[in-house]
Amino acid sequence: MAFSLLLLLDDITSVLDDVATMTKVAAKKTAGVLGDDLALNAKQVSGVHADRELPVVWAVARGSLVNKLILIPAALVISWAAPLVIPWLLVAGGAFLCYEGVEKILHHFLKQAHANQGSPTASPPTEAAVHAHERARVRGAIRTDFILSAEIVVITLGVVAERSLATQLGVLVAIGLAMTVGVYGLVAAIVKLDDLGTWLAAAESRLPQLGGRFILALAPWLMRVLSVAGTAAMFLVGGGIVSHELPAIHHLVETIHHRVGEHLGEGLATAAAGLAFEALVGVAVGTAALAAVGGAARIRSALRHSAA
Repeated sequence: MAFSLLLLLDDITSVLDDVATMTKVAAKKTAGVLGDDLALNAKQVSGVHADRELPVVWAVARGSLVNKLILIPAALVISWAAPLVIPWLLVAGGAFLCYEGVEKILHHFLKQAHANQGSPTASPPTEAAVHAHERARVRGAIRTDFILSAEIVVITLGVVAERSLATQLGVLVAIGLAMTVGVYGLVAAIVKLDDLGTWLAAAESRLPQLGGRFILALAPWLMRVLSVAGTAAMFLVGGGIVSHELPAIHHLVETIHHRVGEHLGEGLATAAAGLAFEALVGVAVGTAALAAVGGAARIRSALRHSAA
């Protein structure tokens, strides 16, 4: 009995060691997507009322955990039953990210044009409108998190594909939890920078006051940078997924990368050219998706009118 228990403990230790090792490997593979996830979610939760920032971050974090609870078992089942479906699911998710990126840019310019026209009779938003805006932000952030989480889960699954089911599950859970805690912990810290700056600026000592003023001056610029980076990340991640999963586009990316490398050598310029092309793919895919969605909406409207 004691010998069997020792064997069981030895097996558990071996699995945990394997999980720890593979988790480190998977973390390196998914680091780029985690950076995009941070930028996108910081952008998504910005713009809500100051006293609602942390509740919104917490709501999105809960939604992110639910996403992982759905994605991890689904990925394990799909990789076992229908592994050929995974690339197409990734392409669909990438196209959706590109679609949201184009939609956000158009919304920004339309909003800017409306602001330039002026609306002197506009009344301040009602409490119901504020809550509706907050719920829309949370839903949008959770949708974006679902796609990025799916990519991270699939990348992680590729790293541990040859390992046992216990190791696969352990690594996926470890990466999922680390991603959620790390990303949303940083998002919470970023959105509350202005509060930290205000607290330090009110201190009696000179040095904390200077630090607080610096943070207060920095915070709006940081949020603007994250807003731009979040939108760019939609095209980079979405275009990157489409480029890597569709053979024809992937071959074109490799050809461009090779040609640029011949002229500029392997380095930062070549990598930047590859990223720029993937972003262009993302813009093209997002524009096509937006046009398709708009066309489908017009067709549905026309069918309703004809039926009426």
